[in-house]
Amino acid sequence: MPPLIKGVLIRRYKRFLADIKLESGEMVTAHCPNSGSMKGCAIPGSPVWLSESDNPKRKYKYTWELIKLPETMIGINTLLPNKLVKQAIENDMIKELSGYDRVKAEVKTSSHTRLDLVLEKGEKEKCYVEIKNCTLVEQGMAMFPDAVTTRGQKHLDELERLVSLGHRGVIFFLIQRMDAKMFKPADMIDKVYAQKLKKVVRNGVESIVRDTTITRHMIKIANAIPVDLD
Repeated sequence: MPPLIKGVLIRRYKRFLADIKLESGEMVTAHCPNSGSMKGCAIPGSPVWLSESDNPKRKYKYTWELIKLPETMIGINTLLPNKLVKQAIENDMIKELSGYDRVKAEVKTSSHTRLDLVLEKGEKEKCYVEIKNCTLVEQGMAMFPDAVTTRGQKHLDELERLVSLGHRGVIFFLIQRMDAKMFKPADMIDKVYAQKLKKVVRNGVESIVRDTTITRHMIKIANAIPVDLD
């Protein structure tokens, strides 16, 4: 992770924008790379860290990367989980997904669906992986999603279809914070997603949940987190 700039969150708005007061006192508007509700993760007055881009074509040169709450640091950037999980698989750090010859990203699996990864062994053996970023944690319980996600529902349906054809299908939840003890679907936010997740797992889709270790200098995949699908 590049050196980050510290500030204080003033507000997050229009989904992709956040006003930040830097330590210098300067007020800046940063890009927020998280389209979810960020429930419990966008508390005004909290310390935050920004990356800075030197791309002159960007409208906002700062990107909001981290926020510090009393309980934990939280990773804001939803682009990171895909990179972290892909690197971890390639480095044989996810035991459930070891033993494959190739890892490909952004794979079109039907005319209307792409999944994040396909792992291949030999000519025929395939494992499809969809990665979800999780930042909602309440009283030690990590939950996904933090807003209704019809796109996420479609990904579950596609994984179930691929499993029915004889492939492996995996839904991988990466928790970008360090205070989760258990994971469950957020049925109080998206009941349809929660019901679909339970159904597809019963039908052979595998679920993997990991948390992360986060500092101002790095984010890395850490511990396996138990899953509650009852």
